[in-house]
Amino acid sequence: MIYCGIDWAERTYDVALVDDGGALVAKRHITDDAAGYKLLLELLAEHGDTEENPILVAIETSRGLLVAVLRTGKRKVYAINPLAAARYRDRHSVSRKKSDPGDALVLANILRTDMRAHRPLPGDSDLGRAIAVVARAQQDALWNRQQIANQLRSLLREYYPAALEAFVAWTNGLCRPEARELLKAAPTPSRAARLTRTQLQAAFKRAGRKGGIEADADRVRDVFRADFVHQPLLVENALGKQMLALLIQLEAACTASDQLAEAVEEAFPQHPDAEILLSFPGLGIQLAARILAEIGDDRTRFADARGLKAYAGASPITRASGKKSSITRRWVKNDRLNHTGYLWAFASLRASAGANAHYRRRREHGDWHAAAQRNLFNRMIGQLYHCLQHGQLFDEHAAFPTEVAAAA
Repeated sequence: MIYCGIDWAERTYDVALVDDGGALVAKRHITDDAAGYKLLLELLAEHGDTEENPILVAIETSRGLLVAVLRTGKRKVYAINPLAAARYRDRHSVSRKKSDPGDALVLANILRTDMRAHRPLPGDSDLGRAIAVVARAQQDALWNRQQIANQLRSLLREYYPAALEAFVAWTNGLCRPEARELLKAAPTPSRAARLTRTQLQAAFKRAGRKGGIEADADRVRDVFRADFVHQPLLVENALGKQMLALLIQLEAACTASDQLAEAVEEAFPQHPDAEILLSFPGLGIQLAARILAEIGDDRTRFADARGLKAYAGASPITRASGKKSSITRRWVKNDRLNHTGYLWAFASLRASAGANAHYRRRREHGDWHAAAQRNLFNRMIGQLYHCLQHGQLFDEHAAFPTEVAAAA
């Protein structure tokens, strides 16, 4: 067999082909464009690459146009973690020298010697991969929005505590359209104290508020006119300009998050697995799409439920040496799926009596809140694996028979 390793960079790639004995068969330097991709495919064809028996390829990334070209047909592409590739490099050279052609040779030899220890990229459908793109982008937009909101909150604490007190009663606080409109109308506490009831009501209407305008306008007006400590006027105006600059970023982040959420809501229900995922308690379209984005729709990706649990970081890991043994949570995991799992477990507590009873039982046995949630997520993602493999919807009584009976 022939094995291919590709060391990728921003504009060029180094390609190395080795045979079963580890001998270098061919090497090539190609560009990151259509001509370079054509040259790569021709090089593979020269050494026995066919549509039915394609040459296996190892590369240090799972995304990009080159990976998309290589994944056409039945070819298996192995995305090798750069940290793992660095460890393999030390097996071939004690001087720790590094070069791009050398890295391509190392990647090819990883497939030759340890292919069973690595997994190829899953064969997800195009719709599944499209949902993964928008779901991950929406998750990134939410994290970015929260980061900017935290920066804005810290800045307001320095000179504008009245704004924080006025917005504390609203869910999502500074990310609400009403809060953003009020900050644009009054970027400093001095200007906020001069706002009239009519101006406040106009700001609420610009934000899209339909009801409760008069009551909220009166409440905000009283807060803005209350007694607070002020910065010197020049410093206050300068901080107001800084706040408006952050507010522009927050507006863009909120808009991006909302638009991506709409894209997820449009694409996810079209997927065949959507009905199964949405049948689970605590899963709405956004969380279900994030789970599908990380586990994919390739049924052969995980050999069993234990593999999926380990990938999600839900199952514990045992470290044993001699007479010492410890059981701890996993540090190496899919962070996106793990984060979504905590949100899923938390939301399921109100949506499922069995999930709530399971969580309470774990707490009574001494688990902290996070550990009990992780245990619940571990159980539910195992159930999700079973339902996806057999095409079944979630059944509360089958999932939590003991807990449901005890709750009843």
